[in-house]
Amino acid sequence: MVLWIVAALSLLVVGMSQTVRGQVRAAQAVSEQVAAQALAEGAIALALQQLKAESARPEGMAATRVNYGGVEMQVLVQPLSGLISLNAAQPPLLSALLQVAGGVPEKQADQLAHAIDTWRAGGTGDATRRVPRRQFESADDLLLVPGMDYATYSRIRPLVTADTYQHTNVNPLAAPLPVLLVLARGNAAVAQRIASRRDAGEAGVDTTGLDPALTGAGFSQFFRVTARVPLDAGRIFSLAHDVTLSAYSSSIAPWRTLRTQGQVLPAGS
Repeated sequence: MVLWIVAALSLLVVGMSQTVRGQVRAAQAVSEQVAAQALAEGAIALALQQLKAESARPEGMAATRVNYGGVEMQVLVQPLSGLISLNAAQPPLLSALLQVAGGVPEKQADQLAHAIDTWRAGGTGDATRRVPRRQFESADDLLLVPGMDYATYSRIRPLVTADTYQHTNVNPLAAPLPVLLVLARGNAAVAQRIASRRDAGEAGVDTTGLDPALTGAGFSQFFRVTARVPLDAGRIFSLAHDVTLSAYSSSIAPWRTLRTQGQVLPAGS
């Protein structure tokens, strides 16, 4: 009987030890992420201060290294003109997005692009009832569009922005590779060629091969600034701020943060 009690107590102690170790690891992970976010916030602020001080805004992507708190981080500044504007893009661009990135067949993509345009114009899906013209407040509002399913939404979400209102087309110099693929109508070789030469700093990148009806000039006061903080085991903490540098009066900072997103990326990302 005594042996059974000793065995049971031993199992209890082992279980409690494993639980405590798991809680310690979880607490360490949270602490590490909080510290990484603070570093990323500082690096983003330094990059924005420099950007605000410059007389000319970058037309394309600009990567730099920032040292903050004794940690060197990569910071990427991307004009939001390189994403597809949910509030300004016309149906041909929306259809290309749905076909290439969303995997939607052409006819269905054309219909869904028209549904997005109709939703912006105040359509309700009921021909007898309309509401005032609407704007997308966030990419999540796509799920309010009749015919939009979650699978399609999740595939196109990283390629769009709801924060710009003038860019009917896309600036290829600021477009990430998945958006370039849309502009190239799915031609991966063309998209990769342009991305590689642009990211290498080549001047006057030849954008031949992109659909000219989908591309345009790229000046923007809206930017996505992303800082990448190295963690243990090769992981990366990535923090992105979407901001506007347009005239803005604030006692806190000379820019306005529209939205933020942080995530831990696996090694090799």
